[in-house]
Amino acid sequence: MLRGRDGLRAVVWAVALAAVCPAAAAAASPITLSVDATEAPRKIFHAHLVIPAAPGALTLYYPKWIPGEHGPTGPIASLAGVKMTAAGKPLDWRRDPLEMYAFQVDVPADATAVEVDLDYLAPASGGVTAGASATANLAVLSWNTVLLYPNAAGGDAQTFAARLMLPAGWKSATSLPVASASAGSVEFQPVSLDTLVDSPVLMGAHMRSVSLNSAAPVAHTLEIGADTERALEMKPEDVAGYDRMVAQAGAMFGARHYRSYRWLLTLSDAVAHFGLEHHESSDNRMGERTLSEDGSRRSLARLLGHEYSHSWNGKYRRPADLVTGDFHRPIKSDLLWVYEGLTQYLGNILPPRSGLWTAEEFREAEAAAAASLDYRVGRNWRPLVDTATAAQVLYFAPEDWASWRRGVDFYDEGNLVWLEADVLIRRQTEGRRSLDDFLRRFHGGPTGEPALKTYVLEDVVTALNEVAPYKWREFLVSRVQARTPHAPLGGIENGGWRLVYTDVPNVFIKDAETAYKAANHAYSIGLIAKEDGTIADVIPDSPAAKAGIGPGMKIAAVGGRRFTLEALRDAVKGSKGSTEPLEMIAANGDFFGTYKVDYHGGERYPHLERDPARPDLLSAIAKPLEAPKPKS
Repeated sequence: MLRGRDGLRAVVWAVALAAVCPAAAAAASPITLSVDATEAPRKIFHAHLVIPAAPGALTLYYPKWIPGEHGPTGPIASLAGVKMTAAGKPLDWRRDPLEMYAFQVDVPADATAVEVDLDYLAPASGGVTAGASATANLAVLSWNTVLLYPNAAGGDAQTFAARLMLPAGWKSATSLPVASASAGSVEFQPVSLDTLVDSPVLMGAHMRSVSLNSAAPVAHTLEIGADTERALEMKPEDVAGYDRMVAQAGAMFGARHYRSYRWLLTLSDAVAHFGLEHHESSDNRMGERTLSEDGSRRSLARLLGHEYSHSWNGKYRRPADLVTGDFHRPIKSDLLWVYEGLTQYLGNILPPRSGLWTAEEFREAEAAAAASLDYRVGRNWRPLVDTATAAQVLYFAPEDWASWRRGVDFYDEGNLVWLEADVLIRRQTEGRRSLDDFLRRFHGGPTGEPALKTYVLEDVVTALNEVAPYKWREFLVSRVQARTPHAPLGGIENGGWRLVYTDVPNVFIKDAETAYKAANHAYSIGLIAKEDGTIADVIPDSPAAKAGIGPGMKIAAVGGRRFTLEALRDAVKGSKGSTEPLEMIAANGDFFGTYKVDYHGGERYPHLERDPARPDLLSAIAKPLEAPKPKS
């Protein structure tokens, strides 16, 4: 959008999804899709499709560019057992030699449909929807993994009638409207292909539905599936907090663009852990003990706040270049610092406004993000916008040399940019307005059924200027296109705080260390080490880098002791005031070496410290909003 489409007027798509009104579906018969998930515990899903087709050449596509994943991540390598028939006779299909996701077949003259059988072999590991999604007791079905579709029309024009068979004794939860249900089987109302792919199903032997009533009569529920019954237990104060989150989101955006909303929450140590947004639900996956561990509960509040905010910022309002009309044409992702960056900011402010975090935890989250980005030496060669443009290759980039390479920084650095914008609006208007006014203007409108309204950069600039006149285009372009040695800390500093480092662990860094069984010493000696001694990353020009240490090496001993995370922490802590270098023995492949790290500063962790010379705007940002009922 920035590349050559700067002045383009936004294309407005008022998409009344076919799920809302089945009669609005295309006149042609819908594609029927029957999914047999009875072997989900073995990580196998069987699917049968009946696709109406006219005689002649037909191309069927496996979904490739998955919304929300921002890349060609459709897991086609896990597709197996593809067979096609027509009029009771087998058909020979051919894969397009240049497009691996396309299947070509000739429909015979006496046929009116092509029937397709296929299996999806759910991986046992990996990330996002192409990753692990099933255990002995639960599964998440992403419909895009079990279907083919014809390139006859866009995804909003193709209608699917889906049916799902469950393992014995399992229940299910989804935002898809149900036509009928019986023991072990659910039949859904016909919906568009877009809606189907946008509506995953959580199923399992241990399920719990938690109703949140603050926005009644619009239903909001936490649909929880876990590997054990005990993992479903949720603290009453957390239930109350998520109920307040629903109210706070309504006050923040001023409208709701869905008929109901469901957080699908999968709790298992054996599935991929991530969150993926959908318009009327979200697919959220974390560890089995998430609801009972304080650190995981903090992470969950941010995850659910982030994915919930996407219903407005990402699903209702979406960059025009992310909307291609189908799942096989590439996207342009250079506005992800709005799509994901603004959502990351909202995922940080909804938890304190809802009482799920304290104001101090909000500041700790911002401090952790700011420090990480301030130590990104790759910002000297790669501007923020390039991390968005190259998102499709950065999501799965190696973790080593992350500081030099830069990863998907449009999340956390986008968060800092929008924090700065919020502070700027508050300062420009002397507290009369804030970013919440922009959200209501840009993402508001009438409450109602799902819709899609696209935008380009100029639309963002215009809405910001309507809230508080300023050089917003210059501000945003300078933040995302310039190569700067330091992270954009203007929101923190002009918000009455400053980034400092002390020997007290940052609570979110500590949570991450616990979750990933690692030690983050990036801000002291300059490395991150895993539990087994493997060095995950090294900050260029840090004491560890200058000593010759690199990612992939494995620490065997530190300070004369066998390596453990505790021994490493003790050695870093003991460096304070010492005149001797910190000594490590590390393996580089089959070879060992001794490395002397010239560092004497002890432990260093980021925090925000109050600057009394400036008004405390960060505390104002974290305060709950008045929660009027969304306008109808």
